[in-house]
Amino acid sequence: MIQVMGGKYHHGDLRGELVRVSLDLIAEQGLAGFSVAEVARRTKVSPGAPYRHFADRETLLAEVAGHIACQLADRVTAAAAEHDAPEEALAAAAGAYTRYLIERRAGMNVLYADGLHGPDHLGLHEQTRRLTDEFLMRCLAVAPDPATALELMEQLFTQAHGYGTFQLDGVFVKHGYSVDLVVQKSTEAARIVIAGRTA
Repeated sequence: MIQVMGGKYHHGDLRGELVRVSLDLIAEQGLAGFSVAEVARRTKVSPGAPYRHFADRETLLAEVAGHIACQLADRVTAAAAEHDAPEEALAAAAGAYTRYLIERRAGMNVLYADGLHGPDHLGLHEQTRRLTDEFLMRCLAVAPDPATALELMEQLFTQAHGYGTFQLDGVFVKHGYSVDLVVQKSTEAARIVIAGRTA
């Protein structure tokens, strides 16, 4: 909640607002457009105000990335839950990742961004693990061998991210592809990979 007092903006939850604005900024401009200064400007606070809650850019980005990991995990879980067959559930999860990436310009590119790998961001690592564990569990359901399941998960993440990136970069747009069509193609490609790994 934002209140105006004496011409200045006061936030009841500035920390939460900074995260929300950061998520929207990344969705609009991608990770390259993310900066604390721009987040402060859009939040209508002084350039130094965010640093009362986050020590530096990486700390704020880690908090944002944690929210992205949770949102992604919720998306893929919900998409997979609509299917009984484990192969279809896994393919739907891959398609859900692609859709989220297109909508929010955020996925593994943010979760594994430079500066977020160290011990200072253990909370982010736990939230990211929830997403990868969700995928790995579903990969193991169709490919019980752990090494095969890990390779399958790697392929699916790479492929799902690639489809989303092609749409965001305008490659598919030039062909007139809609978001729904790209998600459909991503899901179909996932089915092919899954079938190849489980044959």
